[in-house]
Amino acid sequence: MNFCLPGLRLFHHKHYLIYFQIISSLTKGGITRLTHSSLHCINENDIRQILENPTCSKSIPTSQQLNRFSSDSSNSQMAYDVKEAAIGVEIRGINLNEPVSEDLIKKFKEDVHKHRLLIFKDQGVVSGERHVEISRWFGELESTFYKHQRSTHPDVFRVSNDEREGCRNVGRTGWHIDGSFMRAPFSFSIYHMVAVPKMGNTDFVPLKELVESLSSETRQRWERLWMVSDRRSSLFHPLIYPHPVTRHPTLCFHLGMTDSFVWDMGTDEERETDMNETVQILKEIHREITKDNRCLVYSHKWEVGDFIVSDNLSVGHEATPETQHPKSEVGLRVLHRTTVKGTHEPKK
Repeated sequence: MNFCLPGLRLFHHKHYLIYFQIISSLTKGGITRLTHSSLHCINENDIRQILENPTCSKSIPTSQQLNRFSSDSSNSQMAYDVKEAAIGVEIRGINLNEPVSEDLIKKFKEDVHKHRLLIFKDQGVVSGERHVEISRWFGELESTFYKHQRSTHPDVFRVSNDEREGCRNVGRTGWHIDGSFMRAPFSFSIYHMVAVPKMGNTDFVPLKELVESLSSETRQRWERLWMVSDRRSSLFHPLIYPHPVTRHPTLCFHLGMTDSFVWDMGTDEERETDMNETVQILKEIHREITKDNRCLVYSHKWEVGDFIVSDNLSVGHEATPETQHPKSEVGLRVLHRTTVKGTHEPKK
């Protein structure tokens, strides 16, 4: 692999390296790693990871990269801070429990496609009613999952590591997007951690970068595949397709809810995979997500007051094993989730 590093200057400063410009162009896959022209600080280990893991295309969070945005309207004046995360952005200075101006709502609706995750920090406890109200900024709600008696709203899906508090074992069937079993998968998933345990992260993977990190041969194979979520519904989705808004390549998949795959659908070469071949393809997808020491994966460690808006069609996710550890070991975990109705059926 060749690196083009024009004007690279590295200076040791305690535990950090200060750099002015790093441009790392990958010959494999045509991915541009980083382009920064302004002064930032980055941990030395992060730079080492970039150099040692050529397929790792996730952005590296920079503690100094903080932007302030302001909004003026007839109803409110608000300013907030945005910091890049490994995937998405962290937003501070906005209180979602208070009225939010229409121009800010419009910006959030644009930014969620740009950044994929909007991670609102320090929100305290957001009521079920307010959670649903915020979710409706992004579209009509559609709830398909189980209802728990402790749920704070009919449209709020409540999950927990204690069956008395919420539904258990949710998100542990494999990497997925929400609603892959529907004709139009959910557009957005919106999460709020009500009770935070000592451990129990949610892992996210950016699907554009995943597709672009594939070898040419693997991508050509995946482009020929359609997933079959349930044979009874005769529902087929292309594994790789363009995101309906950004047009970036993305995946429609669920590693725990796929009956089979179809090769070359709609052609004379069309055929359905048997169980053995299906399992091998699912394992291959998992390997690609977790390759190179999981360099594509962002593991979100929940903090009190976290509220996340996710572009469900552009990021895959999975709950980590620790999310199911008993309350006696890690403390109570309660997560609220809403889902926004999909408006686009995956199409090539």
